[in-house]
Amino acid sequence: MKVIGKILESIIGAAILAFGLYQVHSLSGVTEGGALGLTLLLQHWAHISPAWSSLVINVLCYGLGLQTLGRQFLLWSAVSGGSFSLFYAIFEQHPQYWPELARMPLIAAVIGALFVGVGVGLCVRAGGAPTGDDALAMSLSKRFGWPIERVYLISDVTVLLLSLTYLPLEKIACSLLTVILSGRLIGLIQRFDP
Repeated sequence: MKVIGKILESIIGAAILAFGLYQVHSLSGVTEGGALGLTLLLQHWAHISPAWSSLVINVLCYGLGLQTLGRQFLLWSAVSGGSFSLFYAIFEQHPQYWPELARMPLIAAVIGALFVGVGVGLCVRAGGAPTGDDALAMSLSKRFGWPIERVYLISDVTVLLLSLTYLPLEKIACSLLTVILSGRLIGLIQRFDP
């Protein structure tokens, strides 16, 4: 039963994340840092769906982190990452529910952070991650001896700076708020032991 619970938790978390990324972030122009933000950047400039780009990015990041993270983490990450891609592809087939969020970036930042924080938090608590950020951050942290928080921050800020190529500074500021809030929420959910 424990394995089934972890699978369900990973799938539900990935669905929540995919819903929030599609319904809030992709519509509002408020982005994420790291791999999630990179998928939105690729969607904007190359018209590649996050359903596909997240899968490729995750495979590359997990490939880099295989030695550091171990097979168990990669197994749960495959469940989360595969579920995210599947759900995002499904959600893309439906209209966006809150088009008015495009005019309310601050509200979108908070709502988006809730979806990302809860979704990723559930996946991480189950033992994996729906994006390659975790694998990449852990690998770089080990290789360079940096605290993992620094690696995450570098990843997020790099993607947010690249996002300035298509987003105004106001939306990048809201995106920074999203990154900070979602990171805190992920940590809270990860530590919560029901």
